Amino acid sequence: MWILDADTAVPFWRPRQTIAPAVLLFSTRRGGVSRPPYDQLNLGRSTEDDGAAVATNRERLLRAAHLDPARLATAGQVHGTRVARVHSPEHHPECDALVTSEPSVVLAVTTADCMPLLYHAPGVVAAAHSGWRGTADGMPVSALEAVCTLAGCAPSAVQVAIGPAIRGCCYEVAEAVAARFPAEAVRLTSARPRLDLPTAARLALLRAGVEERALHDTGACTSCEPTWYYSHRRDHGRTGRHWGVAALAESD
Repeated sequence: MWILDADTAVPFWRPRQTIAPAVLLFSTRRGGVSRPPYDQLNLGRSTEDDGAAVATNRERLLRAAHLDPARLATAGQVHGTRVARVHSPEHHPECDALVTSEPSVVLAVTTADCMPLLYHAPGVVAAAHSGWRGTADGMPVSALEAVCTLAGCAPSAVQVAIGPAIRGCCYEVAEAVAARFPAEAVRLTSARPRLDLPTAARLALLRAGVEERALHDTGACTSCEPTWYYSHRRDHGRTGRHWGVAALAESD
C-alpha cells in the first residue's frame, strides 16, 4: 500500500511501511518554486522553465526524502527498453530505466503522463520510464529482468510500484496503438479507444512471475488531477515533469 503525504511542505507518494533499506517515492507538482505553467515542483530540465528553479525543486524533493542531491543519477529517456546499470551519480543517455546495487546512489526517471515504475529486490532498486511505446515493447519486464539479474533472485522476490500516469479514463489512442495491448488494458468507447498503461504493465509483470501482493499502484491519473499532477497531453506539452525515485540507504 502506498500513501500520498499531502500535508507536508513537499508532498510525495511513498510506501505506507518503510521498505528498509530502500527509499522509494513518486513526486507531485506541489511544493516547489517554479512559476506557471510549470508551477510548482517541476523537476524537468527539458522544459522551458527557469533552470535555477528546477535545480531548487530537485534539491527540495530529495532533501525532503533525506536523500543527497549530489548522489543523483538520471536517464536520457528515448521511449525505449534499455536498462542502464548505475555505479555512480551521473547522467545515462539513451536509456529509459536505471538499476543499481550501490548504496546512496539516487535513481530518478522523469514523467508527465508516461508511467513511472519503481522496483525493489534484496540489495537492488530500479526506476523505469514506460510510455505506450516502451510498455508495448516490454519495458516493465525488461526492468524486472535487470533487477533479478543484479539481485540474483526470482521475479517472485521483487516488489513493483506504479506511480501517477495517464490512465484509461483519459488516454485516447489510435486503434493501431490499442491493438498492441491486451484487451484488458483497452477501453472501447464511441470515439477512440482508451489505453490503461498500468493494467498493461500489471498483466505483463504477473505473467513474468511477480506476485500479485508485490504489485502496488498509486491509482493516480495525471490527466484527471491538474492540481496535483502535470500532464503533457492535457496541457498540450507546456507543462512540468515529475520524478519516480529509488535509492538504497548507506550501509552502517
